[in-house]
Amino acid sequence: QLCSLQLRNMKQASSSRLPHPDYVIWTVFFLISSILLYFSLYDKSTDTTYNIKRGAVAVVVIFVLIVIILLHTPRDGPFVRPHPIFWNFVLCTTVFYTLVMLFALFQSFDDIQRFLRYYDPKLGVPLPEKTYAEDCRIYTPDHPNGSFVNIMDKMDEFVPSHFFGWYFKAIIGRDWILLNISSLIFELVEYTLECQLPNFRECWWDHWILDFVLCNGLGIYCGLKTLDLLSLEKFDWTRLWKKPKIRKPYVQQSDSTDNSSRNSKYFIKFAWFFILMSDLLLQELNLFYLKTALWLPPNHHLNLCRQLVYAFIGICAVPEMFAYIKSSDPNVRMGGFSWMCTFVLAAEILVILKFGWNILAIPIPSSAIVSWSGILLIFSVWVAREFCTS
Repeated sequence: QLCSLQLRNMKQASSSRLPHPDYVIWTVFFLISSILLYFSLYDKSTDTTYNIKRGAVAVVVIFVLIVIILLHTPRDGPFVRPHPIFWNFVLCTTVFYTLVMLFALFQSFDDIQRFLRYYDPKLGVPLPEKTYAEDCRIYTPDHPNGSFVNIMDKMDEFVPSHFFGWYFKAIIGRDWILLNISSLIFELVEYTLECQLPNFRECWWDHWILDFVLCNGLGIYCGLKTLDLLSLEKFDWTRLWKKPKIRKPYVQQSDSTDNSSRNSKYFIKFAWFFILMSDLLLQELNLFYLKTALWLPPNHHLNLCRQLVYAFIGICAVPEMFAYIKSSDPNVRMGGFSWMCTFVLAAEILVILKFGWNILAIPIPSSAIVSWSGILLIFSVWVAREFCTS
């Protein structure tokens, strides 16, 4: 079993006199992130030479810290095929991408565009705004290009990218509930952020039929079927935090302290599940914000390379997290792939805050804020009822 293999790889003896290594890593991570957040929000240097020098110093320092962290985490991933060297290459590629993002954080926008134009002369040009909601009619008999021209106009590079994106997410997440909830929330997020990202402005049938049902739903179905064909283990995430049903006579005799401890344990597991689902959404949102802020065309190969990095690192990181959340052994630790997913997401967010602040500053409609407030209220009530009652 995959989880038992993960537990054997992730178990390490820890001294009772020292803090848990994961707590130390989280502390260092938040400290470094706080320092980098300053450069993301307040640094306005336009001196190219100075920016390159301090960017190089930051890359060296962060690289040393990442190496130290990876040396003190379980180094074997969950897979041995096609070969462990391949998965080590995936890990190293993720480290490289993280360092590229951190180097970009210390540059000015003009410097970034200059580097991109040096890499590809076609880059460094503002992207044209494209929306998908100009004409939401499904049937257009009077149109000279055909009766279903609006549907055919939506068949661009985003259709296969949606399908294969959710296909790989299914292989990564391995749970029908997790994937469909993430797909549903992402469509709602698109409605919310269409004021900031014009690509999110779509017709209702584009959201719910073409995207949610066909591209996302079919990708999830095919991904889960691929797991069956390859005889790979599926993950039941909800079972991790679902409290077992206990007969009422036993509950009446149980101690309140035991109930509180049990509820706390299941709530922590649910919190990890919620964080994982949020990471899936952040990974998808970061793609749209990065290409908008840095002027990367949707069909450029850099976007594809980024998605492949996340696909392969996620295939290893999510099984690690499942084994970590499932285990009750305090000596079990987060794996290196899980840590690198956290680091690269944080690096991308910092870059977006610096170069995409003018996009993030566009106000979200009040109707969306009210709707999400209602959803969060209902969600909070459900969490309180689920984990704060006996």
